[in-house]
Amino acid sequence: MATLTFGRILVAGAALSLLAVPVMALAQDTSPDARLRKIEAEVRALQRKVFPGGDGRFFEPQITAPQSEQTTTSTTAAPSTTAVTDILVRLDALERQLQQLTARGEENANAISQIEGRLAAIEAPPVQAEPALTGPQSAVTPSSQSPSAADANLAAMTGGASQPAPRATTPAASAVGPSQERLAAVQAIAKPQTEDPGADEYSYGFRLWSAGFYPEARQQLGIFLDRYPGHPMATFGRNLMGRAFLDDGQTEEAARWFLRNYQADKQAARAGDSLLFLAESMVKMGDTKRACIALAEFGETYPALAAGRLKEQFDADRQKVKCN
Repeated sequence: MATLTFGRILVAGAALSLLAVPVMALAQDTSPDARLRKIEAEVRALQRKVFPGGDGRFFEPQITAPQSEQTTTSTTAAPSTTAVTDILVRLDALERQLQQLTARGEENANAISQIEGRLAAIEAPPVQAEPALTGPQSAVTPSSQSPSAADANLAAMTGGASQPAPRATTPAASAVGPSQERLAAVQAIAKPQTEDPGADEYSYGFRLWSAGFYPEARQQLGIFLDRYPGHPMATFGRNLMGRAFLDDGQTEEAARWFLRNYQADKQAARAGDSLLFLAESMVKMGDTKRACIALAEFGETYPALAAGRLKEQFDADRQKVKCN
């Protein structure tokens, strides 16, 4: 009886031991660590459910966000730096263009100044200092003489072809030395300096003539004609030489230069001027016949000048003489 009772006690104790194990395990599962492990397991399970595969592709937005932000910042900053660089480059280009334009403007201004000086010399007013006479205009009757007969009559105005070549200066003008004041005034007239030395020589003579220094102008024009006989301005030089004599009261010598310039090239720029000044020289010398011949020849040979640039002088000279 006692043995049976002891056996029952052992069986009951074993049963209690088996019941105590789950209770202890349950007590241990309620600890904080166990709960954390459980939560982590559930989170991993949830991740596997939501993000199947378990690779890093699904977490890339969180990982690459700073890089994307940095890339965006760099991308935003890069155009700003490039724009500034472009502006600086364009400013440098504009400065170079402005320098080129400034240099070109100075060159053009200098060229225009030289052209204006030459035009002033070329387009010298042909009218003398004395007031031009005015009167009713009359038609110019073309000369009935042939060119050879007209040339013969014009050559006869100064004594024919046997006359010596016209002189640039006269003995009287050479013998008398200029005063210091006159020398200073002549030296004050600047001589042009361009790429055409022949034109410079003529322009200097023109400036001397314009200032009233007729002997000095004749000397300078003589230098020009001796050094540059084939220069395009030679016809201007010979015509101006005649005017320098005419304005200085040396009418006969002036007539020789006018006739020489006219006969040298009748199509030259100042051939018509010389022919008209030749007629004016004949008027001043009192030779009405030869003055009428020259006027008729001028009206026939140069109708455009007679009705245009030299019309006033032509009309004034015709009023001074009575031609048949």
